[in-house]
Amino acid sequence: MAPQGPKSMTASKGPQPVEEARHLPVKGPHPGYISIANQYTFEQKLRRMQKENGCDPSREDNYRLQGVQLIDNVRESLQLPVRTFDTACTYYHKFRLCFRDAEYNYQDAAMASLFVACKVEDTIKKSKEILCAAYNLKNADHPTTQDDKIFEQPSKIIIGLERLILETIGFDFRVRYPQKLLTKMVRKRVPPDEAREFIGVAYPMCIDIYKTFSPIKQSTFTMAVSIVELTARLMGKDPEFYKSVRPERYHTTRGCVTETVLDLLDLYTQFPKSTRIGTRFDLAKFIDIKIKINQEVDADRDLARFPGWCDQCESEDREMSWITPGSATSPVNTGSMPGSNSVKRNAKGQEGTMRFVFDADEALKEQDAVGEYFREDYEEYEVEIEEDIPEAKNHNNHGHGHGHGSNHGHGGPRRDRGHNNRDPGWAPYNRNRNQDRNRGGRKGGYYQ
Repeated sequence: MAPQGPKSMTASKGPQPVEEARHLPVKGPHPGYISIANQYTFEQKLRRMQKENGCDPSREDNYRLQGVQLIDNVRESLQLPVRTFDTACTYYHKFRLCFRDAEYNYQDAAMASLFVACKVEDTIKKSKEILCAAYNLKNADHPTTQDDKIFEQPSKIIIGLERLILETIGFDFRVRYPQKLLTKMVRKRVPPDEAREFIGVAYPMCIDIYKTFSPIKQSTFTMAVSIVELTARLMGKDPEFYKSVRPERYHTTRGCVTETVLDLLDLYTQFPKSTRIGTRFDLAKFIDIKIKINQEVDADRDLARFPGWCDQCESEDREMSWITPGSATSPVNTGSMPGSNSVKRNAKGQEGTMRFVFDADEALKEQDAVGEYFREDYEEYEVEIEEDIPEAKNHNNHGHGHGHGSNHGHGGPRRDRGHNNRDPGWAPYNRNRNQDRNRGGRKGGYYQ
């Protein structure tokens, strides 16, 4: 055996160079995507989202009104508080703005919004219980219970839509409730002998406002001030009554109040039968109030129909001709609840994870910090490269000549006696061999 131990080991002579390990950059996990919840949306953005989703304007209003009315009917049937109604309508509007009509049924979306709202407001109801209430309202002659098997498939659809609603709102469950603030304003400004009549008009109007997009455009104070002003105008109150309400004291502006009042007037003049207040007053009264407010907007330069409107963005949106509205055979026209045809939307394939952040400033800081490691820098430079032009065969030679101009198929440089820039099929003389012999031409070489 070979000896082992310290004495048998050979000592190294001199220092040996140590090779530095070259490590490739470690590729970590994808940082994911950040989604920030948006509490308020401008009117211009709402219209752009509808165009991008391919909503048909002629049908969009009808489906919005029918969905909110369905939520209200089921809510009253289950004896749920008005806060749950407000939350469900807000989620319903946001969901319809983010998904195409062809991907779901508007009735299923309304029931799914009410299902999520019941969890948020701690008035928990089962999905089958909500579906059963909606079914009994539609089929009052043949009521059933929530244990019926016809609610198995619709219940799965609602649970699937629940996840999409949570992603749409970004897990931000904050919603405006104008009813409580409206009651306080009426108590403070309206005399006790007139308060009952006043609140009898203002409170149903507070339900009708959720049939517009005002709840996702305006704050609670704006909606309450707008309802008080419109109610006072309808009841023939002194103009000083609603002009004394200063919007600045309620953290809003006159432009936002005007926009909300006009949204309500548009609802009452176009769809009076689908509201609670539209049939209680004459249509001409709504039109007269609308004319007066429009005159106020035209006279004041600081007011506009939609505050924050960008004319340049509007001109760009009109040029978007590639968007087509939804088809008339979309699932929104089919039956809902039992036997529904709603399509379950699959999540798009993404490399990272979607994360929902509430603080926009922190999300921007994180994006800037992570962006440094994913930034790709490029340098553009031009390089001149000489390429050889492929030689073409001379079809007139037929491979017979052995003179200086033949290539013999070796691909070498071509020497055509000054004719290399001509057509490859061109010959110095258009003669055949017999004519060359008769005229004494050369018998070999290039002209053979």
